Amino acid sequence: MDVKGKKIGYVLTGSFCTFRKTIPKIKELTEMGAEIVPVMSFHSYTLDTKFGKAQEFIDEIEEITGKEIIHTIQDAEPIGPKKLTDIMVIAPCSGNTISKLAYDIIDTPATMAAKSHLRNNLPIVIAISTNNGLGANAESIGRLLNRRNYYFVPFTHVGMCYTQINISFQNI
Repeated sequence: MDVKGKKIGYVLTGSFCTFRKTIPKIKELTEMGAEIVPVMSFHSYTLDTKFGKAQEFIDEIEEITGKEIIHTIQDAEPIGPKKLTDIMVIAPCSGNTISKLAYDIIDTPATMAAKSHLRNNLPIVIAISTNNGLGANAESIGRLLNRRNYYFVPFTHVGMCYTQINISFQNI
């Protein structure tokens, strides 16, 4: 899929160990001509961790995209009705977010963005980042694999986090 001119919702959730790997993908998509609509979960937007300061990530993403990050449920809800996105990427997608999506728990900007986007029957690409992908989160991953419009980036073990932020839209 050629991403030039596409509106891509790009959601970051609380798998902080992969932020340094996913932010370059946002820049790459922008350089390829995509319009990025950035979204962050409550925790990814507010928590400082050993992997970096939240405000530094926010500043970097907003500079790359030229847009303010959507970080409230209220601001994420119009994504679908206003047709703000053609495709949505959740990268990193934490196990917590995967489980919430699998059970339709819509209580964060990330889950609201996904749910709102799905109203238009459009694809969501999930790049899993969890230490528990083959354990407790496996059931939730299985639920989403059996739903329409969910696509998964194959994941592998990288350090302490399972993730693969090698996003391709060729099969969508």
